[in-house]
Amino acid sequence: MSLDSEEFGKLLAVIGDEVGFLSEIHKYKSIYRILPQQDTCVGFLLGGIGEVNENREANFMVVEKETTADQIEACFKKFLHRPDIGIILINQIYADMIRRTVDGHVLPLPTVLEIPSKQQPYDASKDSILKRA
Repeated sequence: MSLDSEEFGKLLAVIGDEVGFLSEIHKYKSIYRILPQQDTCVGFLLGGIGEVNENREANFMVVEKETTADQIEACFKKFLHRPDIGIILINQIYADMIRRTVDGHVLPLPTVLEIPSKQQPYDASKDSILKRA
């Protein structure tokens, strides 16, 4: 099954380091953007989520030890402004690094979901969506 934007509409972005948990994307749902560290990114890519568009822009960012908060924030902001992105998945450890920017995004799309990582357990009290709910 091909995951192109014509068939599915929006993309998903992920910023993280865990193996992805998305097993299937149904037709007419959003494709995702990925900004993860290596393990999360590889999991999503193996699941068929990775994409490079005609402008050579990938729908993921691999976060490694050398990646700075400024680089994560720049990629996050780029994903926020791309009209083809519907969901951004970000490991909570990286969301904490750019918490002000994550909490400042209040629009429904793209939706920002914080996911746990290997380095740090999920803390619901920090999740920007749960704070608003």
